[in-house]
Amino acid sequence: MRTTGMGRWIATLVALVAVTGCTARAGDTDGHRSPVHIDIPATPDSGKDKGSGKDDKGDGKSSGAPATTRAPAPEVLWARGDKGVDVREVQARLHQLAWLFEGPTGSYDGSTVTAVEGFQRKRGLPRTGRTDTVTWQRLVKMTHKPGKWELYAFGGQPAAKPDPRCMTGRALCISKTSRTLRWMIDGRTVSTMAVRFGAQYTPTREGVFSVYFKSRHHVSTIYDSPMPYAMFFSGGQAVHYSYDFAARGYAGGSHGCVNVRDEGAIASLFAQVRTGDKVVVYW
Repeated sequence: MRTTGMGRWIATLVALVAVTGCTARAGDTDGHRSPVHIDIPATPDSGKDKGSGKDDKGDGKSSGAPATTRAPAPEVLWARGDKGVDVREVQARLHQLAWLFEGPTGSYDGSTVTAVEGFQRKRGLPRTGRTDTVTWQRLVKMTHKPGKWELYAFGGQPAAKPDPRCMTGRALCISKTSRTLRWMIDGRTVSTMAVRFGAQYTPTREGVFSVYFKSRHHVSTIYDSPMPYAMFFSGGQAVHYSYDFAARGYAGGSHGCVNVRDEGAIASLFAQVRTGDKVVVYW
């Protein structure tokens, strides 16, 4: 049997439908459109706007992977305005690395902020001037734990308990253990200050003495060095202000005198002490 042209066309159409899964629709009467309409199955992404990355709900939310969260900033341990022994340790460690030249004061001031910023910059850390956990760990790794006289290289240490001989009358109560001087009247502490003593071959004598001579602008006749606010108590040994102690701290020593580095404190003390007042030097 011969197959007509129409029969061949129908057979082709049936085969196409079987292969593509499309549906056949009757052609339009004007003869200008294809008699076949192909329905393309929906895909999971078909509801998205390919140009904007938004889904067809229009809410602007992406259905992609969740956004990553930023790691929290390290905890700040010490910053400008803080005070105390912990701050002294930060400063002493910075001093070891030559980032801080003044020595520990126990006060997190502008010089400390600048030193911490320099240390952070050198190590590629954020330059905040604050000592956070990361900065502190790096600083500890590069330095040794400071000893007592590194923490108090320029004074500021607490005074030792007064010697019992200081508890009566008017007394300059001087402790070699804490390197401090207490000015006491009838057992009450009026003021305290850091002091420095003689070196190994010129030690400061210990015992109970009395002030026998005062000289506001004294100059040593032996060493030709200034001894402002001198209060002599034993031979040529005196309590006096020391420019060297003010500049170098405990890195140096005296020729036997008791040095004071706080000029304002000793000026006030000099004005109050009288000839005959007691001086007690003890461990």
